[in-house]
Amino acid sequence: MGMKKFINDPASLTRELLEGMALAGSEIVELVGGSLVVSRALKDADRVTIVTLGGTGHEPALSGFVGDGMLDISVAGDIFAAPNFQRVVEAIKLADKGHGVLLLVLNHAGDMLNGNKAMQQAEKEGLRVRKVVTQEDISNAPRSHADDRRGLAGAVPLYHIAAAAAREGKSLDEVAEIAQGYADNMATIAVAARCATHPATGASFGDLGDVDMEIGMGQHGEGGGGRQPLKTAKETIEIMANALVKDIPLAKGDKVFVMINGSGATTLMEQFILYKDCVRYLEGLGIQVVANMVGEILTVQEQAGFQLNIAKWDEETLRRWNTPAYTMAFRRK
Repeated sequence: MGMKKFINDPASLTRELLEGMALAGSEIVELVGGSLVVSRALKDADRVTIVTLGGTGHEPALSGFVGDGMLDISVAGDIFAAPNFQRVVEAIKLADKGHGVLLLVLNHAGDMLNGNKAMQQAEKEGLRVRKVVTQEDISNAPRSHADDRRGLAGAVPLYHIAAAAAREGKSLDEVAEIAQGYADNMATIAVAARCATHPATGASFGDLGDVDMEIGMGQHGEGGGGRQPLKTAKETIEIMANALVKDIPLAKGDKVFVMINGSGATTLMEQFILYKDCVRYLEGLGIQVVANMVGEILTVQEQAGFQLNIAKWDEETLRRWNTPAYTMAFRRK
């Protein structure tokens, strides 16, 4: 069956979606230079500011989390492609309010390459920048080789925790340390039941062959080695949550955050059932779920499946989570 998308010209997808996003959220963001999604709250910021970069096509991530209390600027690349590093440098300059800039990067080859180039250029120009990388996908490398792990949806709650620390008046080094601590205490694993297609070309991101699902598949169709027949929500959660509990690791009495991130074609009905099963599973281990996100957070077009993210939290993290935030995709009073 051919791709069915309500689009105009495949060549203008990125421009059109960013223009539409800026129009829909005009009280929250503005589009600068065609690819910088900038928080309108940035103009009054007197603190460490936060920038990220990444390809479009994963909406609402990443630009949907720009706003008061989360990201200050998202540098948007073309569909599933990293933006040019020079645009990232421009964003750092625009974001800098005299307290330094935290650059948050999801661990994917293009994002890392251009993020590192931007860091080098920023340092040459005397800008104060710290970089934190999220690399929490447990499916393609052990924790001892975390640099080989992909960055998935776990970056999103980190945005809010880091932003809350910045609003407290923490220094750049302190905000970076808090962000790194969060990144070090979370883990994610994904499952796919159907692969996505590229919205500009119609090319498939992968092929599950004769099997029903693959646990560990990356968000661009990268293999995860867990191909198997489709299981119930409860059975799937038990496999995935058990792997995350061991990886972090978690123990009886720990408090955690749980995210069920729908990949694009998984209904809220399914997501709520999955979340319920995850909470019950963790409760059985004596682990308390103190916060959550359930919904489409970082999608891959019409890929069917979800990402399960678990993070170990303390009271300070929970306090920061409960601070106000206002973005197109995340609103907390």
